[in-house]
Amino acid sequence: MSGTIKLGELQRLQDYLAESEGAITASLDFYRDDQGFFVIDAKMSAPVVMICQRCLEAVNLNVEGECQLAVVWSEEDAKALPKHYEPVVVGEEELETASLLEEELILALPLVPYHREDECKSRKGYSTGEFADEAEESGKPNPFSVLANLKSDN
Repeated sequence: MSGTIKLGELQRLQDYLAESEGAITASLDFYRDDQGFFVIDAKMSAPVVMICQRCLEAVNLNVEGECQLAVVWSEEDAKALPKHYEPVVVGEEELETASLLEEELILALPLVPYHREDECKSRKGYSTGEFADEAEESGKPNPFSVLANLKSDN
């Protein structure tokens, strides 16, 4: 089964995004494994816009994720799963695939989104000499000049 979900429909995901345009493209395979567990293989990708943490401007990223989940009805059942499965405890409720995909996409987002270094605007407008020149022009003494005197005394 495959399909798309608009990013604007996923409320929890909105906290991480700068824009809600676009959609998740997902592919889900449902089956029973050799041990009888109900398994969901999920693959998803979405073009997202986040805030670059270097320049604080919008950055376009393509986020991809995949997971192998096992559907269980209780926490006790989850403890019996093989280690390579992530449990999805459904209890008596129906499984909402949209919220499942939203959660997996949130986990796939980068912790610190940023542009490639050659694309980032953070380097524009910065100079290392401006503050030193301003201090000299204002006539204020440099608070670190005492340290220079200490160094020359040794």
